[in-house]
Amino acid sequence: MNVEMDQEHAFQLFQTADTSQSGTLEGEEFVEFYKSLTQRPEVQELFEKFSSDGQKLTLLEFVDFLQEEQKEGERASDLALELIDRYEPSESGKLRHVLSLDGFLGYLCSKDGDIFNPTCHSLYQDMTQPLNHYYINSSHNTYLVGDQLCGQSSVEGYIRCCGAGGEGVQFMRWEGGGVVGWWVGVELEKQEGYRPQNSGSSVPSPPDQTSDYPVILSLENHCSWEQQEIIVRHLTEILGDQLLMTAVDGQPPTQLPSPEDLRRKILVKGKKLMLEEEEEEPEAELEAEQEAKLDLEAQLESEPQELSPRSEDKKKIMAQAPISKPGLLLLPKQKPKAILCPALSALVVYLKAVTFYSFTHSREHYHFYETSSFSETKAKSLIKEAGDSSPIFLLGPSVAMNMQTAGLEMDLCDGLFRQNAGCGYVLKPDFLRDAQSSFHPERPISPFKAQTLIIQVISGQQLPKVDNTKEQSIVDPLVRVEIFGVRPDITRQETSYVENNGFNPYWGQTLCFRILVPELALLRFVVKDYDWKSRNDFIGQYTLPWSCMQQGYRHIHLLSKDGLSLHPASIFVHICTQEVLEEAES
Repeated sequence: MNVEMDQEHAFQLFQTADTSQSGTLEGEEFVEFYKSLTQRPEVQELFEKFSSDGQKLTLLEFVDFLQEEQKEGERASDLALELIDRYEPSESGKLRHVLSLDGFLGYLCSKDGDIFNPTCHSLYQDMTQPLNHYYINSSHNTYLVGDQLCGQSSVEGYIRCCGAGGEGVQFMRWEGGGVVGWWVGVELEKQEGYRPQNSGSSVPSPPDQTSDYPVILSLENHCSWEQQEIIVRHLTEILGDQLLMTAVDGQPPTQLPSPEDLRRKILVKGKKLMLEEEEEEPEAELEAEQEAKLDLEAQLESEPQELSPRSEDKKKIMAQAPISKPGLLLLPKQKPKAILCPALSALVVYLKAVTFYSFTHSREHYHFYETSSFSETKAKSLIKEAGDSSPIFLLGPSVAMNMQTAGLEMDLCDGLFRQNAGCGYVLKPDFLRDAQSSFHPERPISPFKAQTLIIQVISGQQLPKVDNTKEQSIVDPLVRVEIFGVRPDITRQETSYVENNGFNPYWGQTLCFRILVPELALLRFVVKDYDWKSRNDFIGQYTLPWSCMQQGYRHIHLLSKDGLSLHPASIFVHICTQEVLEEAES
């Protein structure tokens, strides 16, 4: 049971439950034994704090608890009646509108007592704003079930992505090969000129997504004209009316449409043949090439001395680059671009893929319907240049994740998109949607109110063993709370460890955080098995946005490395937030 218990105490509990004195526990006897083992003294103490007789909570006493501790506000009276009717096991208790200890514990362990606000599980956000006002849940190399280079393709990856609320996929097509994969958004691992070893793997057409909101299909095209025409035929025949072929209202757009405008539609992102009026001025192209050259120089300077083959190629490019004007370096012409089939170009309506040179160049020369993709390394470099070190996914609108690779990054992504009915779209805070906003992640100012977050980590319940192969393997659990957001908010604290008890460990420790921009903060609760000889082993975690966090006494139901439920494993906490006074800030 993952607990080291005094044998004499355990035997006494056993004898008390063995009312038949048979030496075995059966039926209700085992239930009583289990209840005695799982007694929650911390919950009993809380119950008695609000109960006048220690036996029950009257309706008024329960309302007081919901208002004072759970911060339920004016709805506490109506909510109390609902919760009693939902969780009180006794019919007489329901009729008298009172809550027993069992009912109280049932409420605390339920979804209503969860740290994640139940209202955030519904579709509660405005879905009528332009696409670029949302974070978009995106997948990269979703088709792979193994590593990123040689893993086998499988339809299971698509089912997993769409089932998890992924709103997009990458469709990569190689000459002579099968369908390799699909994602949406900012591609993180693009390797130009690289032909994957599994390019012959084929994957069926996209499954129906669980959300009605649009899926963005990002095309990475490496095919001849004839093959592109085949792709167009497949897309139009298989996707039918779902494939967006024209602007939603038939008029020249002035901004991107909203998720609501695009319900049940599939959008194509990719290269598009350039109209004459869209062609860049020679001076703009010259400036862009110069900036690209300087960017290449910066990348080379930051690379280690032991160069990869791709780095060696960059060096050769640098050596061959002609000087057309004093002080101006131009990149030589690269290999001829693949000829784009007009029919394939026509499928791109709102999301035209363009090369990224710089933010200045994009602002001056690109339209709202043009979008750029760049690598994770490039994204981090741009963040650093901007004086920020926030997690990439907070910059959005879309960062494509390798969803088949479990870990911190996927925990954060899953936590962010757990809200809004898991539809794959999360509305950005208003200051990230306002073009005139003065928000700067390094210097957050009013109206961004700083908050103090006080978390009392109370106890744990039925934590799983780290090593199930060893019968005597009992964990020494500790809890780490991690905050992710703008750079000044990124921090973590942890409790001490409880020795030899994963069944009902008690910590009773308080952690305190100061959060400058709570609207961008994510909380990650991690339970670890302390090991003084090596790294602490992972037991479970749970991640959620600040905006979805409920205050008060809450249970956090843990997830595995792969994001699966570890029920009934949980930790019991008390959450309190307080606004930091402006005088204190200054």
